[in-house]
Amino acid sequence: MEAQIFELMTPVLTGGRSHMPLSKTDLVSVGLNYYTPGRKNTLHTHPGEDHAFVVMDGEATFYDKNEKATVLKKGQGIMLPEGWYYWFQNTGQEALVLLRFSARKGKPPVTRVDVTGRTRSEDSTEYVHVDGQPIQGQLWKLS
Repeated sequence: MEAQIFELMTPVLTGGRSHMPLSKTDLVSVGLNYYTPGRKNTLHTHPGEDHAFVVMDGEATFYDKNEKATVLKKGQGIMLPEGWYYWFQNTGQEALVLLRFSARKGKPPVTRVDVTGRTRSEDSTEYVHVDGQPIQGQLWKLS
């Protein structure tokens, strides 16, 4: 495998959220998550995976399974160990951009489990957006 170069940029959305995969090896993946104000995900965990988030823009509030809140601002991050249940929300007034690093132990049969038992068996390998549309010609870039 060769070295991989990537750039921190992702489309700006009209609403919702997106995930932009940036780079991946058999062990580590790097991506950008983009969440519009108020947008959140649901309580879940990633079996066999440690991962970290760094706030590149905006403000995120992370919650554990007991609803303990941790507010992160630009330049702050959080490391989530394997088996840690969490959810987060964009609690700022502007777009939230998170740099996400993950390290997977082996090849677990599922990559995400929520509290209802719903699973996902594969990570996104291409750009995906939910509940909004990319704005033509507008990109978030690290400045």
